[in-house]
Amino acid sequence: MIVEWNSKETAPLLSLWLESTIYAHPFISESYWRESEPLVRDVYLPSARTWVLEENGVPQGFISVLEMQFIGALFVRPDALGQGKGKALLDHVKQRYSALSLEVYQKNERAVSFYHAQGFRIEDSAWQDETQHPTWIMSWQADQTPSA
Repeated sequence: MIVEWNSKETAPLLSLWLESTIYAHPFISESYWRESEPLVRDVYLPSARTWVLEENGVPQGFISVLEMQFIGALFVRPDALGQGKGKALLDHVKQRYSALSLEVYQKNERAVSFYHAQGFRIEDSAWQDETQHPTWIMSWQADQTPSA
C-alpha cells in the first residue's frame, strides 16, 4: 500500500534511505552518506511531498518530490529490489504530476536503466562537487510517454 507520509517521525525513512543509498552508491564513501543524514532529515524530507510503500506497516520504499516536479529521492530496501516497488512508487507520482525530473549518478547504472525503462530521458549532465562524481539530469513528461 502506498500512503502519503505525514509523520514527524523520520527514523524509519532515514534508516531505509541510509541502507538503500549506501547499497546503490558503492562508488561513494559510506561516511559521506552518514554525514548527509542530518541534511536529509532536517531539510529535504520536511520540504518534500513523500509517499511510502508499506507492507505490514513496514516501509519498503519511498519517493519524495520537491518543488512540485523534482524527484529528490526514490529508494527501495535492497532486499526488495526487482519486485516492482520502485515502479509502483514512480507510477504513483506520475499520476499526480505531468512532468518530472531527477538527478542520478552516472555510475548508478541500475538506476539509470530503470529510469530509462520508465520513460525518463537524459536532458543534461552535471557534476557533484561534494562527491566528485558526474550525474545525469533526466526528465519525463506525461504527453511524451509512448503508450504500451
